Amino acid sequence: MTLRRLGQTDIKISPLIFGANVFGWTTDEPTSFALLDAFMAEGFTAIDTADVYSRWVPGNDSDSEKIIGRWLKARGNRDKVHVLTKVGSDVGQGKVDLSARWIEQAVEASLKRLQTDYIDLYQSHWPDPTVSQEETLTAYDRLIKAGKVRFIGASNYDAALLSEALDISKSKHLPRYQTIQNEYNLYTRDAYEGAVQALVLREGLGAMPYFSLASGFLTGKYRTEADLKGARGERVRSYLNERGLRILSALDTVAEKTGAAHAEIALAWVIAQPGISGALSSATSLKQLEGLVRGARLKLAAEDLALLTASGHGE
Repeated sequence: MTLRRLGQTDIKISPLIFGANVFGWTTDEPTSFALLDAFMAEGFTAIDTADVYSRWVPGNDSDSEKIIGRWLKARGNRDKVHVLTKVGSDVGQGKVDLSARWIEQAVEASLKRLQTDYIDLYQSHWPDPTVSQEETLTAYDRLIKAGKVRFIGASNYDAALLSEALDISKSKHLPRYQTIQNEYNLYTRDAYEGAVQALVLREGLGAMPYFSLASGFLTGKYRTEADLKGARGERVRSYLNERGLRILSALDTVAEKTGAAHAEIALAWVIAQPGISGALSSATSLKQLEGLVRGARLKLAAEDLALLTASGHGE
């Protein structure tokens, strides 16, 4: 696979990023270790987590970062891994928080959990309207100068906020966001396509979309109300409409032509879009990971990409 650059950094990755939100939630530690070992063995290096993962589980205390840290220590491979984490979500402070004071406190906790002395990409998880972007970027500047963070990125930012941040970075000689991590898949387009994508291409940023498979809807398993069983079934209910079924029909057509699974095709479509450095996706079993790897390596024909793109347009 051709390596892709994260924005204007010196980080180059194969275009699949392991979404580690499942660690300590739906994936126990031994399975997490096995998944990371297999991911690396296939030539992938980027692991995305956050200080808040997965604190929604009772008794969980940022276990995703802790599991990754124990894996890094056990394998002794920190120099071969790109660690991407995030700051700003509510991990007990009671609000989204991108204040300088919180960032400087939170980074120390993440470094300790990850058992490393630097983070490759530190991302603002959500916008914080109570803090100026200059304050946030100035805090990151101190972390970069201290060697604790190499580069910074943003997540869940719209074009206006991202553009404002880039302008501040330029005018104040502060570090710039190199990446944007928004939701993007065959069904959900508006958080990336349009103004954000235009900004990414114009400014040389790297996009790293999450929910590449629309919470599992794009695997093709969910076709009727009867299929909506369990927690995941409820999450995909909003996709089960005329447009969703039209997308599944297009996936059916491409699957029949290529022999690839629906999830592989949906992931390959995301990776093929302009501005994408890598797509985030999670796996809870080695079999699922094997499918993601195939998707990251799948090259779709132009007519298949066009069919899939058209299927998601309109209501």
